Amino acid sequence: MDAEDIQEVLRGYFLRHLEGKDEYKAYLGLYEKPLIEAGLEKFGSQLQLSQVLGINRNTLRKKIHEQHID
Repeated sequence: MDAEDIQEVLRGYFLRHLEGKDEYKAYLGLYEKPLIEAGLEKFGSQLQLSQVLGINRNTLRKKIHEQHID
């Protein structure tokens, strides 16, 4: 799969499931959680991953906690 295929799958999913309010926050985990999990596996360091993602280390730690990533 390439990026376009993934975007098309997500688009179809959202077309079927978007209904209420605060949907943006509700669906962030669809890409945020696997992105962080893969990044932690690949880089093995929250500090290095935060630099790769271009976000503050504390922000990354908050997202790890919110997404229940071990």
